[in-house]
Amino acid sequence: MHLANFAHHLGCSQIKQDFYVGFTLNNLISLVCTELNQKNKSIEEKQEKLSEVLSSIKDGEEQNVDLMDAVQELKEKLIRKGETKSKATEEKLERLSRVEKAFKERTGLEIRKTSANHLQFIFRYIDHKDPDKPHMFTLSLNEEGAYEVVSCSPPLDCIEELQLKVRETNNFSAFIANVRKAFVALSYK
Repeated sequence: MHLANFAHHLGCSQIKQDFYVGFTLNNLISLVCTELNQKNKSIEEKQEKLSEVLSSIKDGEEQNVDLMDAVQELKEKLIRKGETKSKATEEKLERLSRVEKAFKERTGLEIRKTSANHLQFIFRYIDHKDPDKPHMFTLSLNEEGAYEVVSCSPPLDCIEELQLKVRETNNFSAFIANVRKAFVALSYK
């Protein structure tokens, strides 16, 4: 096989292909191995960052569960004590209900791990006409270790642009916020 064709087969750019033509096969193999090692290192770094994001999401979910448990426990204590429906008790229950409601409203984002090892992000409270309507997208890491949106419902015209930006900046929090903003904007069309 001609060296330029071999370099092209390995996915090298045209400049690299032209450069490789003057090299021996051993030099070419050495350069390709170096390039593959760099790509593998980049994939490992992105997988590590994704693991950190997943860990922080899990920590946040645990905190959410703890807070909901605490609210439920306080409600149950009030009921168990058999307090009369005095004004003070009603105010406590009303405050607890407001806290619980505010908490659910702020955490309108649900994150699930799918069977295909993808992450599914489900937003609620986007469409003011139908607050329970889910807006979602599924994210994975592609072969190069870059973030890739596998699906998006309802479809967003700007999802490719947002995907490219997260790949450039690696700012995952901004990506999530921008997708949510795009869903909100779509709901007003």
